[in-house]
Amino acid sequence: MKPDPQTHHRRSIRLRGYDYTRPGAYFVTICTQNRECLFGDVIGGEMQLNGAGGMVWSVWDALPKRYPDVDIDAFVVMPNHIHGIIVLTGPTPAAPVGAGPRACPEELHGQPWGVDGQPQGVAPTSRMSLPDVVHRFKSLTTARYCHGVYERAWQPFPGRLWQRNYYEHIIRNERALQRIREYIINNPLRWHLDVENPDNWQGSKTPDARVYYASIWEE
Repeated sequence: MKPDPQTHHRRSIRLRGYDYTRPGAYFVTICTQNRECLFGDVIGGEMQLNGAGGMVWSVWDALPKRYPDVDIDAFVVMPNHIHGIIVLTGPTPAAPVGAGPRACPEELHGQPWGVDGQPQGVAPTSRMSLPDVVHRFKSLTTARYCHGVYERAWQPFPGRLWQRNYYEHIIRNERALQRIREYIINNPLRWHLDVENPDNWQGSKTPDARVYYASIWEE
């Protein structure tokens, strides 16, 4: 029996009292509902994106085009979740954190869900918060995935595409930034050990991702 994310993730896991509109870098993990593997497969330590996975990548890559106060850094799409670094620059661009490994795979350029098209929608005039960015990312990918189900026969998702909540970590220094970048880059190589891999917990209690990531990012 698969875990019910409605039960496990209703309680807020944001840092109480923290201003999530504050400029800075944030590591985020967003999982699919029930951790369904919808975005491709890890083969030989490399992530092989399917059409849905390519769409998710392209939506992430276009975030700075949609929202002027948002930048992005390292990113990876896994079979049932994404890891990425979101940078809130504020009204005045913050000092760059450096170039992370987020370039869209070459095979996605020129494809229906590639990054060459112009972003749709109007960027908000108010200051963006981290929850705002995550909410818009979820909404955009859900709408496009629904289109893919009807137009491209993508695998239907159970009720909703993404889990209600998400994991985040405030990146406070360059050392932590480099460590998290390395984790993101190497995530496909570690899929057989990944806390999000359903093969690692089928028939047992869903692992607590907060404890898992905290053990990695402990500074």
